[in-house]
Amino acid sequence: MSANLTVFTRQRLGNGTSGYPQLRLTALVACGTRSVIAAVFGPASTGELDYTRRLAEHLRAGMLLLGDRNFAATDLLNQVAATGADLLLRCKSGRNLPAVARCRDGSILARLGALTVRVIDAEISTRTAAGTRTGHYRLLTTLTDASAYPAADLIRLYHERWEIETAYAELKSTILGGHVLRARTPDGIEQEVWALLTVYQVLRTAMTDATNSVPGTDPDRAGFTTALAAARDQLVLAAGVITGTDIDLIGAIGRHVLAHLLPARRVRTKDRIVKRAISKYNARGPAIDRTTYKAAISINMIPASP
Repeated sequence: MSANLTVFTRQRLGNGTSGYPQLRLTALVACGTRSVIAAVFGPASTGELDYTRRLAEHLRAGMLLLGDRNFAATDLLNQVAATGADLLLRCKSGRNLPAVARCRDGSILARLGALTVRVIDAEISTRTAAGTRTGHYRLLTTLTDASAYPAADLIRLYHERWEIETAYAELKSTILGGHVLRARTPDGIEQEVWALLTVYQVLRTAMTDATNSVPGTDPDRAGFTTALAAARDQLVLAAGVITGTDIDLIGAIGRHVLAHLLPARRVRTKDRIVKRAISKYNARGPAIDRTTYKAAISINMIPASP
């Protein structure tokens, strides 16, 4: 570990530091298939915005980048927009963005440096048997044509940003199974992370090939845990080491995935919080409702004030 501490640092906690040094990984992930377009990583002392600037070179015209509030920095947005890719990000609802023009749907155009963005304010309500919860959201986008890109469509699309959170969970928790990286040197850690990303990408490719073989099947319904377990079984049994000349795009992993498709994705109703903290002092509660509810979402545009 002493060699790793020359590059990576321990996280500062309320009562000391973490037991292991940490690294930070930032990735571009496709919303539909959750495959990795590009990834960068390094010491956790380097922030997400710095890593994101390195990822910008992988963006192209025709792409739409979704991002959370942390990525709404003016200089970063200008850098990303210069690649030709479009943006759809959330920003803080209290951010001062003077209007330079108004759109017919109630959104406004504003300037962030040399970049013109469209500002969309909305109230999103989630109704369940437990009641209704409403939140105020503000989105920024370079899709400035309100007729071609209705605000309600963009608000619904932004929900897909959560796909990267699922991808991170699969990388950090599902594949590693709760274990930390094992290498004892920085070079070994780098090799191990690339191996982790490679395994993830191979599994995602196999899952996508499987769901694409059944028209109309959403890739969301492919179970990552199912694919990982099938791949491990193949390795343990050394199955398919010597194969014929026929190419089987579905394969053993894909057949397991198709045999155990997940139900259609439910509407998200829970906050993203620590539900089972290691320390009782970090748990958010004290009572956390773990009931699964059927939910309906309604969107109400908030027109900008004159």
